Amino acid sequence: MGFDYSWLLWSLPLTFVLGWLASRYDLRQWRAERKQNPKAYFRGLNHLLNEQQDQAVDAFIEAVQNDPDTSELHFALGNLFRRRGDYERAVRVHEHLLQRGDLTQKDLMRAQHALAQDFLKAGLLDRAEAALRKLEDTEHATEALLALLAIYERSRDWEQAADAASRLEARGCGSFELRLAHYRCEQAEQLRKQGSLVEALALLETLVQRTPKSARAWISLADLRQSLGDTSGGLQALHQLAAQAPQHLPLVAHSLAQWSKLNRQGGDAERVLRGWRDQHAPSLDVTQALALLQPDGEQARQLYIEHLQREPSLVAATFWLAGEHFGQPEEEKRVRQALERACEPLKRYRCAACGFEARQYFWQCPGCQSWDSYPPLRVEEL
Repeated sequence: MGFDYSWLLWSLPLTFVLGWLASRYDLRQWRAERKQNPKAYFRGLNHLLNEQQDQAVDAFIEAVQNDPDTSELHFALGNLFRRRGDYERAVRVHEHLLQRGDLTQKDLMRAQHALAQDFLKAGLLDRAEAALRKLEDTEHATEALLALLAIYERSRDWEQAADAASRLEARGCGSFELRLAHYRCEQAEQLRKQGSLVEALALLETLVQRTPKSARAWISLADLRQSLGDTSGGLQALHQLAAQAPQHLPLVAHSLAQWSKLNRQGGDAERVLRGWRDQHAPSLDVTQALALLQPDGEQARQLYIEHLQREPSLVAATFWLAGEHFGQPEEEKRVRQALERACEPLKRYRCAACGFEARQYFWQCPGCQSWDSYPPLRVEEL
């Protein structure tokens, strides 16, 4: 029996038709997926513009499922997770990106930066530090150093903070001279609490020579010398403050007056305070310090009158009224109590960066963590 070749004549057209149908099916499926994916993407974008983060997350998850190889969608999804506080899922998304072998080096570092931000927002400072250190030689190096600086300040690791600040300054990110002085003052305070007074004194004396414009360095040095019984040395530091950083003299005006009286140098202190008053806007602290140096109450009260002539002040008026007697003790007491209560908010210090108010002066705002954001003036004087 011979072989029948006629079936080949039918099989070739049939194979062609089946192949064509299969290609058409794949093409329709590919087109459907391409249509579905942009719809999910744009739907998520629309939710973002309407500040509907939950709906946007759902839309981007759908888009990622349809096209798992799209890195941009993963970045968008991870950032959304972080913004709504779902840090665990954000970390998983960015760690998945880091494990992919098809990403460019630029995208890998971008994912590393995003991962570090996830850890920062979640408060995992040790893991954030490790992630940020991997960005030191990349285009994200400056942002990484700034984040590391914030971590070291928060953990009060002043030596590491000083190193990060020095590197930022070397990268042309501005001057960190006064910030570095704050770090040294913090280290001196730590030494002081540990009882290492000699080391703290040496650190501060070196600091004022290196950074004479640091008001905090002079004030810390004055306080330490005074605590060691060297009132004369403390006064010398305060006089240097008046010369090098005069805008901060109101912070130490009371100490200057008090220590000068103890050291019988009231005349020198009064000359410094009056000279400052003549060249600057009225200061309640300076006026009070001058009043402390006066030999009698009438001359002290006259200083408050002079203050009021230059600038209306409820606090100064209250101090002046404290020396007045109207023959009605009970009524006088109630009036003074009411005035003192009204004055309390006016005696506070206010952060210029965030508006946080406090009774005491802070070199670093406890609200926004900004350095030198408190003007050395009371709220009433701003």
